[in-house]
Amino acid sequence: QVQLVESGGGLVQAGGSLRLSCAASGRTFSSSGMAWIRQAPGKERELVAAINWSGKSTYYADSVKGRFTISRDNAKNLVYLQMNSLKPEDTAVYFCAQRQGASYSSQQADYDYWGQGTQVTVSS
Repeated sequence: QVQLVESGGGLVQAGGSLRLSCAASGRTFSSSGMAWIRQAPGKERELVAAINWSGKSTYYADSVKGRFTISRDNAKNLVYLQMNSLKPEDTAVYFCAQRQGASYSSQQADYDYWGQGTQVTVSS
């Protein structure tokens, strides 16, 4: 059984930084692609970053490229999202997701397990 628990969200001023963490249970984490997906009020869900099983391949949405960094620690079953230069439009609930394949995918539908999400609010 896979369980994902996000943490690290909060309120930050524009231009600030936050680091989200996702703790994964289960023995499949180190062989699974992972992603961070966000849902803002009134907007479609957006996959913002993804990473393959080893951490050597990553994907970023254009909206966060150059500002966000995804990484993972397979020894600790953790995946991170470092968010810098935050903007009010980054305000959303951020979800961690895991897929059963080793590669990453830029498609939300390819992710099989989701966490409950953590709220990120960026004030102007």
